[in-house]
Amino acid sequence: MSLSRRDALRYFGALFAFPLTTRNGPWAFASDLCMADDPLRGTIAQYQAGRLRGEYTALEVTLRALAQCRTTGARLRAVDVLAETAAAEARRSDARLRAKALRGPLDGVPLFAKSIYDMEGTSTSASSAEWARLFPGRLRRDAIEVERLRAAGAVLLGKTAADDFAYRGNGTSSFTGQVLNPHDAAGLKTPGGSSAGSAVAVACGMAFCALGTDDGGSNRIPAQFTGVVGMKPTFGLVPRSGVIPTWPVLDTHGPLARTVADAALMLDALAGHDADDGLSRRTAWRRGVLGTLNGAALRGARLGFVEVHAPRAQMTAECLQVLDAALADCATAGAIVESFAAPVDRTNYRDRFAADAKARGDVAPNANSPASTANALLRYFRRQGLSASDALAAVQQGHAPFRAFYDVLPTDWEAMVALMRQPYERDAAAVSFLASRAQAVAALAQSMHDRRLDAMIYPTMPFKAPDALQAWPDVRTPLGYGNWLGLPEVSVPAGYGADGLPAGNLSFVGLPGDDAKVLALAHAYEQVSKRFRAPAV
Repeated sequence: MSLSRRDALRYFGALFAFPLTTRNGPWAFASDLCMADDPLRGTIAQYQAGRLRGEYTALEVTLRALAQCRTTGARLRAVDVLAETAAAEARRSDARLRAKALRGPLDGVPLFAKSIYDMEGTSTSASSAEWARLFPGRLRRDAIEVERLRAAGAVLLGKTAADDFAYRGNGTSSFTGQVLNPHDAAGLKTPGGSSAGSAVAVACGMAFCALGTDDGGSNRIPAQFTGVVGMKPTFGLVPRSGVIPTWPVLDTHGPLARTVADAALMLDALAGHDADDGLSRRTAWRRGVLGTLNGAALRGARLGFVEVHAPRAQMTAECLQVLDAALADCATAGAIVESFAAPVDRTNYRDRFAADAKARGDVAPNANSPASTANALLRYFRRQGLSASDALAAVQQGHAPFRAFYDVLPTDWEAMVALMRQPYERDAAAVSFLASRAQAVAALAQSMHDRRLDAMIYPTMPFKAPDALQAWPDVRTPLGYGNWLGLPEVSVPAGYGADGLPAGNLSFVGLPGDDAKVLALAHAYEQVSKRFRAPAV
């Protein structure tokens, strides 16, 4: 199939209902990312347009991606496992293209999952050497997110490395080693985590997007430290079925990508209720709603800058310069930026949750309830098709290495069994937590409504990547705040330091359900700021 550039743009836009790159249009920044010799360095839209013009096939680009994974990916320790099915998936996508039967914008697009995701034909290591030893078998069922990406025609390259069981934020895996930050030639700086490999893979052009998980910053930390886009969607928008669990009332899954538009396309395929995850949102999701983003969304938008989330006295001059430039970029794009004292912020949200529960006469809310995590782990194994007794045996087999990180779980096996019986949707401490969340969000929503704010903005983190082997700066961040309230947040690169390291991301944060809005605002900021810089690897 060989089309002119104009015909390719017309065909692709009609098929997938979103515009492609034009130099002066809303996708102008996307064209700046394109590298003629490597479509993996561009955007999904550019990649698909090139396929339509016959410049390359999905198979050719997939094989290139796999080669980069085996070289750059291996050197940076970003890859957990490569899928043996990637080339075959690419061939099938090329066949659909020839038949003019592409399934959507992700058809034939090389993507990654994360090491805690189940993927048919691979084992799940959870980035833990001991877990990988205990559970070496290849699985026969995909996690729901992987299943949905396959249904969209995507090419799953495999899984990326993370911290063991996605527990910490440093990118340290006992299975594959310390993931390296591609912007740091010395190999000392952390890439952040736990979704370290996912961030590194997209930053370096091994894939267009990658799946990540976020309980307290695990998408947004590596997004900032490696200079990519990281999103924590509204809690429950993306179901977690088939993924090794963390904290069920906090765990939020979403995309990492080089551009906001690509992240939006991935999220669009992931979102929607799944019965296996009772905390996933039941609101019907209409596929394609995120296919177009308004590049002028900041024009006239009212943004509340949460001052307390930007501890200026503790930030370096370099990070402050990047933050102030980001705020200026928003104003340049037509936004009204004003200071906002949120009634619930990073300094008081935990106390607020506890006080509201006490006033209700409820049990103490617990974001790290051992009963919720225990039940989620049992259900993870049941979803693999194991019988009740076999699932219990699997939990018992993996209990020790899992508990080494999730140490709120009991050491005594009988106590663990008792905890697993209660579905996490009905765990009293979790239910209390969700009730306090609803009250906190209501207070925030009222205040934003009174101020006529479209979204909040603040630095994703107030400092640059520290050395992987050193303690982090003793500076409080708003990362946990977003997880506790379940808010959608898009973290976008805001600038670099003199040493070439990313020096800050700007977060666009909305109320639950405002995912499309914050993506549009972040996209508009990205168009004017153009801060992404590919690492020199």
